[in-house]
Amino acid sequence: MAASCYPKIDSALLTRSVVAGSKRFHPEFSFPDADVILRSFEGTLYRIHSYTLRTTSGLFSTMFSLPQPAKCKVESQGQREHKGSGEGGDYEPEEIPIYESDFVVERLLRLLCSIPVPSWESYDDVDRVLTAAEKWDTPGPIASIRAALTCPRLLSSDPLRLYVLAKHFDWKEEAKLASTQTLKLNLHDPIHAPTLARLSSKDLLPLLNLHRKRRDMFKRLIDSPERFTAGNSSTYHCSRCGVTQLDNYTWRELKNAMFAEIDRRPLGDTLGLGVGQLEEWPEATACWKAKCTKEGCDGLNYDRLATLRQIKNCIDLLPSTIDD
Repeated sequence: MAASCYPKIDSALLTRSVVAGSKRFHPEFSFPDADVILRSFEGTLYRIHSYTLRTTSGLFSTMFSLPQPAKCKVESQGQREHKGSGEGGDYEPEEIPIYESDFVVERLLRLLCSIPVPSWESYDDVDRVLTAAEKWDTPGPIASIRAALTCPRLLSSDPLRLYVLAKHFDWKEEAKLASTQTLKLNLHDPIHAPTLARLSSKDLLPLLNLHRKRRDMFKRLIDSPERFTAGNSSTYHCSRCGVTQLDNYTWRELKNAMFAEIDRRPLGDTLGLGVGQLEEWPEATACWKAKCTKEGCDGLNYDRLATLRQIKNCIDLLPSTIDD
């Protein structure tokens, strides 16, 4: 078997030979006048113009500019002369095997050739194609994929994966968007450990800081006597009788429960609402039912709606993205 004319391409793309009984060309990439044939891991062939690869891929631009060994030049010339004089006169370029699946090769070539690309179904698919695009040094496809990642479905489906990609490629705006979306996640949940392990400490720290800042700032706000006078003032008396000093035990229990909740889910969207999970908490029920202990007064210790509104205001004051 003749030696490959593209040994450096084979090495750079982590290739291996694929034995195929019959040649199978991809219908979208079988240009008859193309001068390069790529072979996927599954053995599918992609006939494409070297000009396209050379002008869109830094890897192929470098490899095609390397001088071919003299033996390859002689063999290629002989193939052209032999096939040119035979039936059909078609010259068949040498196949270049590449260690990528059909899915990755097709998606990447569609992006390189400006052919419409189907919608992205998962971050696993995005990851695979981006890895190949980076390996091939193709800035065009990387930019196209970057634009697609901020669609609502992908943005909300796995924001932690988006954050990892954004930090890897130094996409600042996407990293901020992703950091906001991660606020609905508990980063301490073991399910997120494999994804977080892909981040360097330099990139992980801003995300952890955002989650911690929201929790700690929320604690300071709900402990403020200026914002929650009835619950946090040491000498506050019943607003109805003006005699009984309030026992704020139920409010303290509710604050502890809210602190634990925002530590678990820093977004805080379950807090400060008149309906939903907070209203079903036993701590919330006890707090809203707490009354003055003076006989005949029965005044409620806390204004439920005003308290919920102030809790919501506290949530709105919290930082929502990582720092620049």
